[in-house]
Amino acid sequence: MENPMQKDNDFALAHVADSHRKGFWSMLVVMMGFTFFSASMWAGGKLGTGLGAWEFFLAVMTGNLLLGAYTALLAAIAARTGLSTHLLARYSFGEKGSFLPSFLLAVTQVGWFGVGVAMFALPVQKVTGWNLHLIILVSGMIMTFTAWFGMRALTVLSFVAVPAIAVLGFFSVGKAFTDFGGMEGWLGLVPAEPMTLFAAIGICVASFISGGTLTPDFTRFARSTKIAVITTLIAFFLGNSLMFLFGAVGAAFYQQADIADVLMQQGMIVWAMVILGLNIWTTNDNALYASGLGLSNITRWPKKILVLINGAVGTLMALYLYNNFVGWLSFLNTMLPAIGGVLIADYYMVRKASYERLEKSSFVTIRPVAVLAWTAGVLAARYIPGIAPLNSVVCAMAVYVAGTSMIAAFSPSTQPKSL
Repeated sequence: MENPMQKDNDFALAHVADSHRKGFWSMLVVMMGFTFFSASMWAGGKLGTGLGAWEFFLAVMTGNLLLGAYTALLAAIAARTGLSTHLLARYSFGEKGSFLPSFLLAVTQVGWFGVGVAMFALPVQKVTGWNLHLIILVSGMIMTFTAWFGMRALTVLSFVAVPAIAVLGFFSVGKAFTDFGGMEGWLGLVPAEPMTLFAAIGICVASFISGGTLTPDFTRFARSTKIAVITTLIAFFLGNSLMFLFGAVGAAFYQQADIADVLMQQGMIVWAMVILGLNIWTTNDNALYASGLGLSNITRWPKKILVLINGAVGTLMALYLYNNFVGWLSFLNTMLPAIGGVLIADYYMVRKASYERLEKSSFVTIRPVAVLAWTAGVLAARYIPGIAPLNSVVCAMAVYVAGTSMIAAFSPSTQPKSL
């Protein structure tokens, strides 16, 4: 009997059908819309007030190169298999073991959604004087409604939002340079409270490590591996770098880490509300979409219903999540990168870049070696000096490969094709 979930155009519990694969431009705007997020501008603002211009460029280029390499590896897996992050996790973590990464990733995406709603509502309330809770409620409902329609809505919205955000960002940077002496003025600024290069790179990577780990949820729709990898590299290396630049220039000159405050000082608050609203809208829809896929893997409920539930939860918790953003970023920095490390190690190093289709695979319930590798990655991010997300990914990969090799050596007869 045909699985009814296979009729779902978002393929929450199945391989993406060839008929629903997308070309370069559709994938590019979706991925750029995902990475064009105000939180990245906020993080860029932090770097702009803590680093000189050259140190900023070095930190952002290094951080986003690492992030781009990580996400490109995941993008290639998704394009070849047509599977989401959560379904890919069944091969490495086991059928019920995949609930662990699905839950962690879904919860963080609901959190990002709430942060985004508050980041839009607060400056609107400051300008208009409208009731803050009403703005949060209405904007959260609108964002949730469009996320209901899945990839089609994400594509259409991104085609509008991505160029608009880029125009506003470059205009803001240009105005800042005009008002404060151009690039020479930025080069001459000395941070009042400098941060270390390692800390800056860590912030850059952590700013989108949760989104990066969920890259397969979107790139599984790519028509080819080449399209998936190239659009992902552009989005995470170029797109995310632009967001950092837009936030950093304004923050360095105006000493405001919040891009909305910078735009207010530049006299562009009306356009800022419109464009920043589109900016947050695209990423929030991606976040809700991904969280719905994660919880669908756990509950087997339709993704659309879970999108509505997650949108309601994120909206109601928006102010709390916004006020605890730094703590949330720290959580992401330690809990999520190891998941991607396990997925990468399983596909490329253990399975030799070959997965059987879901319907032909017989999954174990839980694979302890994956849970152990994830735990090792979390501990590495927390306790090993250096760039925490990178430590987490590398450690998780090493432990996973070593663990599966030991199991195969001592119990070769227990290793079926699907592990």
